[in-house]
Amino acid sequence: MMEERAAEESLSAADFPCSKVHMTSYLKLIIQAQLSPCCYRSCLFVVLHVVLQAAVYVEYTWEVFVYCWELQFHLLILLLPYLLLAGNVGCFILCSRANPGIITKSNHASLVKIYAYDGVLFQKGIVCPTCDLEKPARSKHCSFCSVCVHRFDHHCVWVNNCIGASNAKYFFLYLFTLTAMAATTAVISAAFLIQVVLLSGMMHGSYIDDQGQEHAVDILFVIQHLFLTFPRIVFMLGFVILLTLVLGAYSCFNLYLALTNQTSNEWYKSRRHRCCHHPTLQPRDRQAVYRNIYSKGVWRNLMEIFKPPAVLESKKKT
Repeated sequence: MMEERAAEESLSAADFPCSKVHMTSYLKLIIQAQLSPCCYRSCLFVVLHVVLQAAVYVEYTWEVFVYCWELQFHLLILLLPYLLLAGNVGCFILCSRANPGIITKSNHASLVKIYAYDGVLFQKGIVCPTCDLEKPARSKHCSFCSVCVHRFDHHCVWVNNCIGASNAKYFFLYLFTLTAMAATTAVISAAFLIQVVLLSGMMHGSYIDDQGQEHAVDILFVIQHLFLTFPRIVFMLGFVILLTLVLGAYSCFNLYLALTNQTSNEWYKSRRHRCCHHPTLQPRDRQAVYRNIYSKGVWRNLMEIFKPPAVLESKKKT
């Protein structure tokens, strides 16, 4: 039954009016999320993000979910990617729509007091020529959005917004749910293919090559056979495995930054400063040139992502 389903041609979108409506609603929700307080920017990468995510979930729903259900996989396991998708979309919308911490004339005076100038990466008295405001420590002017952002991390094209003090927590959760989505989809798809191989007894068989010689089945033959039988599932599995590795590495990097109270911008600038400045120093002495004065310990550093100092100060005043 599974091989018959694998051999069927993909049905057109017109055959699934309900799916079309849900996909239209999903796209509409994503487009509305792009009305960010920063400015109007290109949505090219957001559209690419949505298309790739939709392609993976259509394939997962159309083949993997159905086959795994026939093989009596636990329902909660099969529903896990959808639960993660719901959380990821929520974090995506919050990250896209949230004000990242735009510095204006009205909030400039209070934001300047939050972080001290370290005298290396951030120096007092530097004025942004575009915004005509003195740059607070840990801030940066974003050329994409044409605004200065408090505790600027980077401009993320995938959410089409800057990542700053006010939406860093949403980006943090968005990134980790996206990694979990790719990982769970990969694990379930791989488990299905392994189950197919075990049930078929393929590994105990043999095959005859073009020269008429018999060979025991090896892993390369199994992969080739699975690709010919379930081409879309195998292709999707390769894609989500690669995605899991890339996103996993980037998630670990962001976790490291959070635990050490650094932003991507500060990490890059500190690395560049260590390499370019003080060429007469020995490599072991260059670490002393720059010191992170913003780190307050692992736990407090992590809490600063979810409760930035600006929020804490506003609560004290109320």
